[in-house]
Amino acid sequence: MMKKKSDILWPLGFGAVFLIIWQLYGFHRLLDLKPFQLPVPSEIIMTIFKNLEKVSGDCLLTVTGAIAGMAIGSAIGFAVAVTATLFPKWGYGGLTVISAFNAIPIVALSPIMNRWFSTGMGQKIGVVTVVTMAAMAINAYRGLNDLKPFSLDLMSSYAADKRTVFFRLRLPSCLPSVFTALKINITSAMIAAIVSEYFAASTSGLGFGIKDSLRKAEMAMGWSYITVSAIVGIILYLIIQAVERRAIKWHASQK
Repeated sequence: MMKKKSDILWPLGFGAVFLIIWQLYGFHRLLDLKPFQLPVPSEIIMTIFKNLEKVSGDCLLTVTGAIAGMAIGSAIGFAVAVTATLFPKWGYGGLTVISAFNAIPIVALSPIMNRWFSTGMGQKIGVVTVVTMAAMAINAYRGLNDLKPFSLDLMSSYAADKRTVFFRLRLPSCLPSVFTALKINITSAMIAAIVSEYFAASTSGLGFGIKDSLRKAEMAMGWSYITVSAIVGIILYLIIQAVERRAIKWHASQK
């Protein structure tokens, strides 16, 4: 219990010290910044509450696109990993292609998707889908094939067919890797969704809000969008982490 408390208190303490130094203009003196260049936390919080309706609406649009794209991308990545496991000659090629997609820069992918889809949401989901496929495919493939020693031999000794081996052995073994991929993907999805909004034709979303505010030199508003993006990313990560603890509480990583 004491270890769990210390694991929580140390990050909270560090965060509190960081915010206090920021609020007292410590970073301004250190980096030679003007107050208008880097608003202090109190000003950012006040700006969020003053524009809460607009910021929350833009946040909802970005999060919707990020989650939808992540769900589609993760599903495709997992399907490719399963195919590569069950049919190595066919599926492994798909795994290689998806890994190659991961090397495409978001700034190059976003304008392409903007041409393919007529709506900003479609473009956003398309970008996030491509960005999140590789992490799930690679991690799920590893989890499906990185089995305990002699486990396949044991299943063979019981005359288990491929279906039984998959659902009783491979699928449970890959769950930790799947959750690792989801935790990677949720942060990647938020980044991809925000960056894609820089190139979208729509005038909404956290990405557009950041770009538009900084272009107008409204630094407090821009930092408000950045702060909300960070908070939402942390919340989504913690949700996946909580589901992971319940789903694979038998795994050594959760003990």
